[in-house]
Amino acid sequence: MRRFAEDHAAAAGEWDRAGALPDEVVRAVAARGWLGAAVPDTHGGRRLDPVSFGELCAGLGGVCSSLRGLLTVQSMVADVIARRGEDHHRAWLPDLAAGRVIAALAATEDGAGSDLAAVGTRVEPVPGGLRISGRKRWVTFGETAGLYLVLGVTPRGPTAVLVPRDAGGITVEPVRGQLGLRAAMIAHVTFDGVVVPAAHRLGAAGAGLTHVVAAALDHGRYSVAWGCVGMARACLDLSARHAVARSGRLAQHQLVRRLVTDMVAGVTTARLLCEHAAGHPRPDRTMLAKYVAARTAAQVTRDAVQVLGAAGCAPGHPAERFFRDAKLMQLIEGTDEICQTHVCDAEFRRHATRGAA
Repeated sequence: MRRFAEDHAAAAGEWDRAGALPDEVVRAVAARGWLGAAVPDTHGGRRLDPVSFGELCAGLGGVCSSLRGLLTVQSMVADVIARRGEDHHRAWLPDLAAGRVIAALAATEDGAGSDLAAVGTRVEPVPGGLRISGRKRWVTFGETAGLYLVLGVTPRGPTAVLVPRDAGGITVEPVRGQLGLRAAMIAHVTFDGVVVPAAHRLGAAGAGLTHVVAAALDHGRYSVAWGCVGMARACLDLSARHAVARSGRLAQHQLVRRLVTDMVAGVTTARLLCEHAAGHPRPDRTMLAKYVAARTAAQVTRDAVQVLGAAGCAPGHPAERFFRDAKLMQLIEGTDEICQTHVCDAEFRRHATRGAA
């Protein structure tokens, strides 16, 4: 990972400006087996233990948040297929592990962001399978995905369906110039009466949100949390090196020392919470790690720009890019407010149970 980071860190700014990850970078990540980090060995992957997977996300996050986003979405879909799918679904896993197919989660809509139970995309039984009709927004790597995990609704409730890009009736609208994750090839995707075999439904009808997409999002939050640790660590390193390089004078400034001390405390705390979540795989622990890590990344990147001054504001500087990306970390895979709600609810339930006992 260190060699990969050294070889590609300088190019990440160009990816951000171009609004895309180069094909050769995606191939390089796939060749190292990282796109199969959530795929069982029996299906062509190299499934990592939780801490090793987290360290990989942190390493990529310290290079480029969009690159870490590729690992996140690929692993979200692959992990939920491996854990919730049947054998005919798992047939996708070797291609996902090898990077021959890029996956994307298509859940968000105009009227369904944090509240995914409000999705309006229709999944209707028809002769020959299921027909999917609706428009999804802000699909990470939706521009290049060959397989979409689509959340829709049937009369029985939310339902998840695997939809191949070549199914026909799919329109992709690339998104450019958003605040952050500019190289994540985000797109709005319209499914216009797309018909797939009924066997492409993942999980039971009505359980698409609670048992499929919720599991994918929990995996995604874990990945994002570690990615935030990597991003914050990179900005801490940039700040400390800059302060020391300025003839030592900047490093002696008491206010600069306070900022750097707070960065160290934040990065250390966020990492410990991610390690805790690795050992306690519960949604509320993952939520807490993501909440703290995202807030830490936002604060550390902001303070890094402050320490770096004009250099940190320059177009293409890593601190400037990470500063923009960090804000999105407080929104994706559960906003700060959603995380607060879940963490607080879990704590209240714990005390209510004790009180009843």
